[in-house]
Amino acid sequence: MAISFDYKTFLSTLTSSAGVYVMYNTAETVLYVGKAKNLKKRLSSYFQKTLTDLKTQALVKHIAHIEVTLVHSETDALILENDLIKLHRPKYNILLRDDKSYPYILLSQHKHPRLAYHRGVQKEKGVYFGPYPNSAAVKESLHLMQKLFPIRQCEDTFYRSRSRPCLQYQIGRCLAPCVAGHVTDEAYAQQVDLVQLFLKGKSLTVVDELVAQMEQASHTQDYETAARLRDQISALTKMIEKQEVSQVKGDLDAIGVVYHHGIACLHILFIRQGKILGHRNYFPKVPHHAELDEVLRAFVLQFYLNTDMRVTYPKEVILPHAFTDMDVLSRWITSRVDRTLKFKTRVRDQRAQFLKLAMTNAEHAVQTKLKDKSTIKERFALLQTSLELKQPIARMECFDISHTQGEATVASCVVFNQEGPMTQAYRRFNIQDITGGDDYAAMRQVLYRRYKNRENLPDLILIDGGLGQLRCAEEVIAEVIPEVEMRPMLVGVAKGEGRKAGLEKLIMGESHDVIKLAEDAPALQLILQIRDESHRFAITGHRQKRQKARNKSTLESIPGVGAKRRQKLLSYLGGLQEVRNASVKQLAKVPGISTELAQIIFDALRDS
Repeated sequence: MAISFDYKTFLSTLTSSAGVYVMYNTAETVLYVGKAKNLKKRLSSYFQKTLTDLKTQALVKHIAHIEVTLVHSETDALILENDLIKLHRPKYNILLRDDKSYPYILLSQHKHPRLAYHRGVQKEKGVYFGPYPNSAAVKESLHLMQKLFPIRQCEDTFYRSRSRPCLQYQIGRCLAPCVAGHVTDEAYAQQVDLVQLFLKGKSLTVVDELVAQMEQASHTQDYETAARLRDQISALTKMIEKQEVSQVKGDLDAIGVVYHHGIACLHILFIRQGKILGHRNYFPKVPHHAELDEVLRAFVLQFYLNTDMRVTYPKEVILPHAFTDMDVLSRWITSRVDRTLKFKTRVRDQRAQFLKLAMTNAEHAVQTKLKDKSTIKERFALLQTSLELKQPIARMECFDISHTQGEATVASCVVFNQEGPMTQAYRRFNIQDITGGDDYAAMRQVLYRRYKNRENLPDLILIDGGLGQLRCAEEVIAEVIPEVEMRPMLVGVAKGEGRKAGLEKLIMGESHDVIKLAEDAPALQLILQIRDESHRFAITGHRQKRQKARNKSTLESIPGVGAKRRQKLLSYLGGLQEVRNASVKQLAKVPGISTELAQIIFDALRDS
């Protein structure tokens, strides 16, 4: 099966998060919209060599590119998938294009209408409310309806066969229209009208109507009806309070902004009537020394003054942080487009979730861009030019040391080639037999252990540190690789003034010349990318090692105290602290602990 789409590169950039994917052909037409709990696993399944499904084979042949949107849950993915399918009507979404794929609530047109779960072709006469994301959502809504509005939900056959009210009437969840004399047609119709208003989102109108009915019943001294209406109003009010937290009214845009290693991304989620209708990534060129709020300000100004946006213009824009003259800009844009536009930064509940989702997608877009082959290769070439190397850099490695005041020292070796991080070649080294906190000794040890066998030598070695660490590295490399022509180039990456990212200095091996690249130089950003990855890999290993050492019980190192005796000591005395404070006599009273062993335990705990 011939595939023109470079799926291997695309799959290498994917995350394992939940999300929605959209497949396009060369004409930018949407072919297919799908969702996945694990995007990487799901999309990888489309490009297997043993693919047998003919429809999927035909789809894959026409793929030109794929866009993904991350979400925070499978429910969010399902809703977004449904919205995108309705918007684009993709050719290959055969199973999801009609109403069979999503359930509805049906209010029938019988003399005594019923509420019912409906999935499939809408043949039955009545009003349909939905679609809902899944069956559970419909059933939960129907269960709530039964508590709030006592109209029937039974099948017609059951309704016609009744001669006396069923259990639902007995517990106050149905007015029993099936049996004469229990409810008038007018009273039942009133409840049906309230249900329609409620399902249309007009909950407050329903409350007002019920309050009016309760006051009328009280005025006519029909206290039983008034009490029932009072309980109905109370239940409905509590439900509205819960719903108001999770419902977004009106139209809004949520913008996430992320900047890493010279690449900035602004991800916009377009939310209309509480639903995500689309998204888009923008990668503006960030000027040298520009602040992120300046980039955000310039982008908002350009984007929302675009005349093409006015058709679907939102009323509010949710931003991760404020920027200079934000309020002034809001008033200016409002006057220019003759629409009210508000910028909000401090949001809660679902608006906060939308903003978090935009930030998540912006982060993912930047990481994908950084892993892109063309981006990596371009930066490798620029790094070669900046370091004035005659040969291309095919492989480079970076080393970092991590410890806490000399405890649990771990060194990392991170490897990059012209396709990006080679995670399978990453290595961690547990540093031993050195004075705690001696970074020079730690660097010597890790470099010697890495290169003593002279396997897979890189073209460039980056040392996270200043001139001292670089000289240690030079000594080790000269020892393990005597041939000068075979030695990799060494470069120290020293932190700049104030330890601010982008101000690092590069110290060249042998000559020890200092090179200062521009903060936004792609070559420097590549170095910072591998340096940060090395630091992350080292500190993760250090924390794991430190936690493991702290979790290890002091009792484990005492000879003669095995798992069973440790358990008896801890359970009999009530914990490790009590064991530490116990005397020899108290220890000897523990079953299985002799007086001699009690003395050994006592001495060991006092020495620790």
